[in-house]
Amino acid sequence: MDIKFLEKIKTKETKVGIVGLGYVGLPLAIEFAKAGYQVLGVDISESKIEQLKRGESYILDVKSCDVYEFVINRGNLQISSNYEILKNADTISITVPTPLRKTKDPDISCIVSAMDSLLPILRDRENYAIILESTTYPGTTRELIYDRLRLEYKYLEAGENIFVAFSPERVDPGNPKYHTKNTPKVIGGITKRCTEVVTSLYSNVIETIVPVGSSEEAEMVKLLENTFRAVNIALVNELLLMCDRMGIDVWRVIDAAKTKPFGFMPFYPGPGIGGHCIPLDPLYLSWKAKSYDFYNRFIELASDINGNMPRFTVNKLHRIMNEHKKCLNGAKVLLLGMSYKKDIDDVRESPGLEIYKILREEYKADVYYHDPHVPSFNYYTKGEGQGHGHEVEVGGDSESSNFISVDSIEISHKIIQTFDCTVLLVDHSIFDYSSIVENSKIILDTRNGLVNNGLANHISTSTSTSILNKL
Repeated sequence: MDIKFLEKIKTKETKVGIVGLGYVGLPLAIEFAKAGYQVLGVDISESKIEQLKRGESYILDVKSCDVYEFVINRGNLQISSNYEILKNADTISITVPTPLRKTKDPDISCIVSAMDSLLPILRDRENYAIILESTTYPGTTRELIYDRLRLEYKYLEAGENIFVAFSPERVDPGNPKYHTKNTPKVIGGITKRCTEVVTSLYSNVIETIVPVGSSEEAEMVKLLENTFRAVNIALVNELLLMCDRMGIDVWRVIDAAKTKPFGFMPFYPGPGIGGHCIPLDPLYLSWKAKSYDFYNRFIELASDINGNMPRFTVNKLHRIMNEHKKCLNGAKVLLLGMSYKKDIDDVRESPGLEIYKILREEYKADVYYHDPHVPSFNYYTKGEGQGHGHEVEVGGDSESSNFISVDSIEISHKIIQTFDCTVLLVDHSIFDYSSIVENSKIILDTRNGLVNNGLANHISTSTSTSILNKL
């Protein structure tokens, strides 16, 4: 290995490249810039690049003042939609999306596309590091990054003149305590030397580094973390389904159980799971396991339970409306919250999207939503005329395919009173819970948010106008 390369990392002379400036890549780029590195960022979205060049952030956990400081004032964060900006990068961190296809198998096309763009600018080069951070199945870093580089440039040898590793992102959007810098970072290289070099790089910007034995181990770490959460959430969701039939308040059961100081960790039920990790990562693991003739029945069951929670939520609302001699079909419904969790603006895989769709398409309900964090979302449909937003045609594989941009409505005491029922999907801190209770005719609380905000004693479950029903 060229000793000068490691010395450049230690003295911060290294030029750090970041591919993908989303919720993982942009915070990482800012941390490297804060540490004094010259950072070169690439994103294929022209609108994101233009926004960053104006000193504006589009990520909840990144302040616009930081973007302005490093992009405009100091200039040590350069951004572009052209990969050519990375031709002088000494390290390249790949932080592109890895969603699931409709068939529930991994969509790694963004990683492949990133490598397609990187290969020409890496021609005849050596002594650089490539770190994959996108969540994926074990073996991806070796197969799609290192093996592909070796196929093109046979002079490259891991741990000698190229350093390839996987370091899983652990971003928790909206978390006020843990962020990029103080969240321990797992690193696993193709070789031990790869791990050492990449550890040297990241240790200059991340407080705690956790090296593991290989890139496959690091890839498995990420999948274990989120499979653990998905399975435990499925457990309490199934418990909720059982308690619903038995007339038991599952929320009080969990609150009492968590008083045990050992051997129990509380998880909470809800209308479904969302986000970039928990709904997807277990299926990445399950998909890869099948290639080894191993079938993850536990994971598949958890995915099935969590995936059916939006429909259970609508069915519960249907039952509640029937109990009070009201019809959900054609009803005017207010959904509170559309992001996948509290106090963030991310709607990826949000159960609220599925609930909106079921209410609208199957019950022909007149559905509106209010979420100060999510001003609009795209609802995909097939030529419908109904919608509270503006309809835009999208070129696709269906003659009538289009989407409707659904807008969040403003609410007031009088507006809430016009709805037949209110469904609390996300317990945002910004909501005026007293007003919701006082003015809603029927409330279905899917998050125990009203109780958590001290309003349980003000709600009658049988006779008053405002009726609290919990999942």
